[in-house]
Amino acid sequence: MPELPDLTVYLERLQTHVLGQTLRRIVLLNPFLLRTATPPIASVEGRTVVGFRRLGKRIVIALEGDLFLVLHLMIAGRLRWLAEGAKPPGRISLALFEFDSGRLLVTEAGSKRRASLHVVEGESALAAMDPGGLEVLGASLADFTRRLQAGNHTLKRALSDPHLFSGIGNAYSDEILHRARLSPLALSGQLEAPEIARLHEAVRTVLVEWTERLSAAAGPGFPAKVTAFHEAMAVHGRHGKPCPVCGAPVQRIVYAETETNYCARCQTGGRILADRALSRLLKKTFPRSIDELE
Repeated sequence: MPELPDLTVYLERLQTHVLGQTLRRIVLLNPFLLRTATPPIASVEGRTVVGFRRLGKRIVIALEGDLFLVLHLMIAGRLRWLAEGAKPPGRISLALFEFDSGRLLVTEAGSKRRASLHVVEGESALAAMDPGGLEVLGASLADFTRRLQAGNHTLKRALSDPHLFSGIGNAYSDEILHRARLSPLALSGQLEAPEIARLHEAVRTVLVEWTERLSAAAGPGFPAKVTAFHEAMAVHGRHGKPCPVCGAPVQRIVYAETETNYCARCQTGGRILADRALSRLLKKTFPRSIDELE
């Protein structure tokens, strides 16, 4: 799922390509994308784009007349800027936004249609869609601490909860926790002040670094490939590969459709965290420490 760095790059490119442009037409190529009926989607056509913002993991396109298009790309949704005369790929195309300067295409890979588009009118209606997560890049240490310790959850869950923190998901929570040298299963309510300060700094550093890296890689155009897996990542998606800090093999915990990646030596004092399915299968032979693996 596109997270804060990916969405920030999308917003930068939208700003460059369509700010001040007139949205001439929206062509829905898959009717399941649109999740609202009022105001009708036709009401945004012919209006000027006046701004953009991020609402959690949603992209908001503001139009004159206090109307907003709210796009949630979910896991497999992506944005493309179509070249002149290019034809949208049939199977994955969901919607086409036509401007004087060109066409913006919304796609979604796979067979599940999870991406969504809402048309809302007024700031109050837009605010009702906000999950309420703290905007971490502008948050003070005190604000971050209050939000982190509002409950007692694992750090992995807390960081990726949109009601607690805005724009962080599965991939960057792994990278942040590795940078902070904290276990993904440590409880938020039990962290000491120096650990919270370290986590706060890691959140800001990792998200800024990756936003700059992705923006530079994309160049002036829209990103050609938006993915949660990058070779330069420290641990996310790198199970079994060496940690870039200590060289120990990256470990993982798999649960449902997500996985948590971490370095046992850097983050858990050498202890391998139990993967419920695997540890039950292996029982006594399940390794308890990184030293047992070596």
